[in-house]
Amino acid sequence: VDSFKGSLSSQEVADAVEQGVLSVLPDCKVQKLSIADGGEGTVEAMVANLAGEWVEIEVFDPLMRPIKARYGIVDNGRTAVMEMSAASGLPLLAESERNPMNTTTFGTGQMMADAIVRGCRKILMGIGGSATNDAGVGMLEALGYRFFDANGELLSGRGEILQRVARIDADRVMPQLAECEIVVACDVKNPLYGESGAAYVFAPQKGADAAMVERLDLGLRNFAEAVKRYNGVDIASLAGAGAAGGLGGGFVGMLNARLERGVDMVLGAIRFDEIIKDCDLVITGEGRLDAQTLMGKAPSGVLRFAQMYDIPVIAIGGAVVECDSLRQSGFADIVAVESGEIPLQEAMRPDIATRNLERTATMIAEKINRDRV
Repeated sequence: VDSFKGSLSSQEVADAVEQGVLSVLPDCKVQKLSIADGGEGTVEAMVANLAGEWVEIEVFDPLMRPIKARYGIVDNGRTAVMEMSAASGLPLLAESERNPMNTTTFGTGQMMADAIVRGCRKILMGIGGSATNDAGVGMLEALGYRFFDANGELLSGRGEILQRVARIDADRVMPQLAECEIVVACDVKNPLYGESGAAYVFAPQKGADAAMVERLDLGLRNFAEAVKRYNGVDIASLAGAGAAGGLGGGFVGMLNARLERGVDMVLGAIRFDEIIKDCDLVITGEGRLDAQTLMGKAPSGVLRFAQMYDIPVIAIGGAVVECDSLRQSGFADIVAVESGEIPLQEAMRPDIATRNLERTATMIAEKINRDRV
């Protein structure tokens, strides 16, 4: 299950559902998994499921100030799981500091470099919540790439330089990078630039005014051309290139990364298909089930994997907004958490939410028990 945001973590939700099921079916074998859709809680879920370890290092924040950031290492030290927001996220800045002309993904590159030095050769990266619009030039700089303008002047990676990048140099790039596989959790389809690109759609919420948006968009166009000159890769119209201020494009264009739906990245990493293949029933859920659930949210990924083995899936939601797409999606049942006639804020209190989830799971188990007789 995914977390019920603002109320319970995914582990707490799973514990409550387990209690409810076992109260009716004490011999039932329950396997609990924390999952996420590539956003908040993704690294925690993967580290927990894969018995990984946490690494904390000092990196630079979006304005090049030292901060502590952490990421996970799993798969016997071979794979790093991280979120760019740990080093380059919008919450790291005060509102008055937000300016995507000045912010950089350098700290994200530092996390990657640290993982590579420790022996990781696969990196799973979540890119939600960025404070940046630098197309990843800061990240690439931290990995050894250098960017020069038309006069041969060395540029320092941040949004402002994108318009000036004329040449890319890889002489100082970490040699181990060539051995690395990089998978990026990306659920947005925005191209790098244009009306639906990174600058016009996302930069205003990162502090950009209209003039900055225009400059950043021109910069992203110029960067795409520079990448194409450098290695022949065309990221101009790549779906998802505009994610995280063009970071999706930087990853694909310069590091041969693969963009995947967040939930698919998570479920693939924990080998979800192997875990569930012998199950009789899968119960999944999130705080709110609605039409958006089917657009890359965790329950939709669980359903897709389970359908490969014809395993029925019951979805539980703190709230359920009925719609045709949800009814026709293939879930065996869609159940709203039984909370009675109480205000939402009270229903979201952890103790009450836990009790209501247990009660809901008990009702599901009782129905299963009746159907077996």
